[in-house]
Amino acid sequence: MLKGIPTRISSDLLKALADMGHGDLLIIADDFYPPITKTPGGVSIQAKGNSAADMIEDILKLMPLDVDYCEYPVEYMIPDKDSGISMDRPKVWDDAIDAVVKNGYAPKIVGEIERSKFYEKAGRAYVTVCTSERQPYGCFILQKGVM
Repeated sequence: MLKGIPTRISSDLLKALADMGHGDLLIIADDFYPPITKTPGGVSIQAKGNSAADMIEDILKLMPLDVDYCEYPVEYMIPDKDSGISMDRPKVWDDAIDAVVKNGYAPKIVGEIERSKFYEKAGRAYVTVCTSERQPYGCFILQKGVM
């Protein structure tokens, strides 16, 4: 047993976080995201029963963000501009920003990324954390930094 590890962080996720290096990408995936086809070479970890924001909050207790080399070390998926999709702002985006702020970061380090660009970038991710998030566009990319 270890002390100070949030209960949402499984042993598999803890190992993946430790194995990640500076600049590596971590996907927080909603319940609809296909981790195997989007990141076939990556590690897929189940965190069902948890929201995206809850997982972000607990992961950031252990993992630093790349604030020195990346403008937006946290990005959330938005519809492609040419998709014709119009929607209200999902609460999950603001919940995730709140989780980032709770961990000592400024909200300005969180940016948007269009769906098609998200999938392209996610192809390079080391790990995908699969949540039970059901709000639309509840997917995020976190880039690991250094301490």
